Amino acid sequence: MPKELIFIGVIGGSAVPKSVYRLAEEVGREIAISGAVLICGGMQGVMEAACKGANEAGGLTIGILPGDNRKQANRYVQIPIVTGVGYARNVAVARSSQAVIAIDGSYGTLTEIGYALQAGMPVIGLGTWSLSIKGKAEKNIIPAKTAKEAVARAMKLIENTR
Repeated sequence: MPKELIFIGVIGGSAVPKSVYRLAEEVGREIAISGAVLICGGMQGVMEAACKGANEAGGLTIGILPGDNRKQANRYVQIPIVTGVGYARNVAVARSSQAVIAIDGSYGTLTEIGYALQAGMPVIGLGTWSLSIKGKAEKNIIPAKTAKEAVARAMKLIENTR
């Protein structure tokens, strides 16, 4: 019987500083080293950097694109999935993953975090959003300090649900 694939989503902003780009590259590399498949929105910024890192480490990358043209994907996406649904593709990114690593990010990232949490999926955060409700901190985004720690936590949480 073939080994069951593990899918880890990487979400984050499309315009990021170099430090965030490098962190996302490290996350992508760690995902590939762990043997998981990387899923993202397929565009620039965190998505491109994570795909670049995964490619360099021999991993597989899937980009779920907002538009209707495969050529819109960043050059490191190996499997572009065209949706033509704009930001609604954020649902597909979150729901196609077994765990999500959020790096930095803007409001699009926040929506993906919400979709993942609503589905009961683990979200690991690297310098990303924190949530509160009625003045109390929400603890559903699991903090990590490094790329290696984020991917290790994602893998462990996925393994615990299999």
